[in-house]
Amino acid sequence: MNGLEYLLVHKPLLWKEIQDVVAALDAAACRTKVSREKTKAGRVLFSPVDMNAEFKRLLRERDWVENRVSYWVTRNERLVRKTLSLPAAEQKREIEGAGEQAIFSYNQTDFVKERVAVEVQFGKYAFVAYDLFVKHLAFYVGDAIDVGIEILPMKSLQSQMSSGVAYYEGEFYNVVRQGRGVPAVPLVLVGIEV
Repeated sequence: MNGLEYLLVHKPLLWKEIQDVVAALDAAACRTKVSREKTKAGRVLFSPVDMNAEFKRLLRERDWVENRVSYWVTRNERLVRKTLSLPAAEQKREIEGAGEQAIFSYNQTDFVKERVAVEVQFGKYAFVAYDLFVKHLAFYVGDAIDVGIEILPMKSLQSQMSSGVAYYEGEFYNVVRQGRGVPAVPLVLVGIEV
């Protein structure tokens, strides 16, 4: 949905900032994890925890901040549809006023600046789908962002990490397979390699 075009036209300085952060990351310093897996036993791998920490440091230095949106849910579909666009306090009142249980929930994204969200994902496959189809989409539908950026390792980097880490080429395939407009949020997938 033209996420990159949006950045190039409307937020070129932010796009440059993301590129600068990726270029500034010292990946060699993040090669700290000694594998205990059978197929990689004893090998020193890139640590997802260390890489995330380095991205966090570099983005926070550039004033990217966490954003959290709270809301209330219930099992009643009619009430969910009715309260979806209401402020959180009103959602709770409506749900409880209808005699249903109001359950507190929230979505959080690690890095937001000028209506652009960045998720750095060196975790398991399922976390990428959650980022794309829940986090970025929720913030976009909630009018908190205009575009979401997902940073993933390329297969060449992922192969030097623990098993089960998602990688750019695979997740790119998953997004393309869904067809244009799914998920319904402008996105940019960024693959990094060393």
